[in-house]
Parts: sequence; C-alpha cells; structure tokens
Amino acid sequence: MIRFIYANELSQYPLLAHTMYKDRAAQFKDRLNWDVTVDENGYELDEYDALNPLYVIWENADGRHGGSMRVMPSLGRIMTNEHFLDLTGGVTITSPFIWECTRYCLAPDAPAGVAAALLLSGCELGLRFGLEQAIGVFDARMPRIYGRIGWSPDVIGTGGEGRDRISVGLWDISEEAKAEICRRSGIAPEEVSRWFDESFNAYVDEEKVAA
Repeated sequence: MIRFIYANELSQYPLLAHTMYKDRAAQFKDRLNWDVTVDENGYELDEYDALNPLYVIWENADGRHGGSMRVMPSLGRIMTNEHFLDLTGGVTITSPFIWECTRYCLAPDAPAGVAAALLLSGCELGLRFGLEQAIGVFDARMPRIYGRIGWSPDVIGTGGEGRDRISVGLWDISEEAKAEICRRSGIAPEEVSRWFDESFNAYVDEEKVAA
C-alpha cells in the first residue's frame, strides 16, 4: 500500500524509513553512481530531507520499503532551482500550483506495479492539493517507464549523452491523467483515493488529540 508521510512523522515507521534510505543508497550511489552522500548508517540523505518534505512511499506487507519519491512545493527550496538551472535555461520554477518530485526510487525487489502506484499517488496528491503540474529531474532510463505507465512529462531541457543524460520535465496533473494511469496499471481509482484518505485522516486525528 501507499503511505503519504511527512519527514517529521517518519520516526513512527522506523523499518520503513530505514529501508527507504538504504534502498536510495543502493539505487543512486551503487547502481547509478550519482554523486550523492551515504552516511555511516548506509543511508542516502541530502539537505532537502531536512526540510520536512512529504514522502510518497510504497510499504510492503512486511513493513519494508518497496518504492518512494519525495515531494516539495516550488515556493520553497527545490533541487531544480538550486542545481539544475542549466537545464531550464536559467528560468526559476516558482508557483503555488507546481510541486517538485525527486528521489524516485524502487527497491531492488520491488513488487510489480509499484512504479505505477507511485506515479498514480503523485497525481492523486496533486489533484487533492489543487496543483496543476509537477516538476522533476530524471535520468535516461525513466522516459520509457513513464510512457509505459501512461504519464509522460513535457521536457523543458536536457543535458548529457547516453546513460548520463539528465532532463527536467513538467507533468500536467488532471483527472484524465489519473484515469489513464489507472487504466494501464489496473489500480482502481478508489484504491488510490483510499491510500490518500487513510494517510491524511491520520494527521487529522493526531491534530485533534493534540488540541
């Protein structure tokens, strides 16, 4: 199932957090050889994880991480504006209706359908939050995956060649996009809505207790 979890709530899911950061290290450092930092615990963490982002995480039945991505509003600090302006022609992306998705990661043993569930959940989040677009940086392997799932971005800019190619793209968020991902993945619209509702109802319940 998918969980939507803010960083400051991850301590409630220690196994999920532990395996997510370990899987990020395995993907970005070991497999892709990106210039990322892995700490003494074997976790891949960066400065944006300290800004209380919202994580969209697939939790396996055993409580371990199956896949995830990190979501942040473009009105605040985002990677695209701070590290990839060369790909946007120097244009800063800042809008209350655009959020950034980064650190899209699949566990080495991710169940079939996790990639689609993550993108579908990102689209659902956008619809619920009243967003119009998502922005993200992706490598050369991802366009094929996006196309298979049925939600491809409009590419703003690209740099590098071959396997080292990096692009910045914008995804339009719409009910039509959600319906197409559901159709291709076989995930019912009611299922992704339930994931969202269960996650955010938990926050509402906690706020009532605190009050």
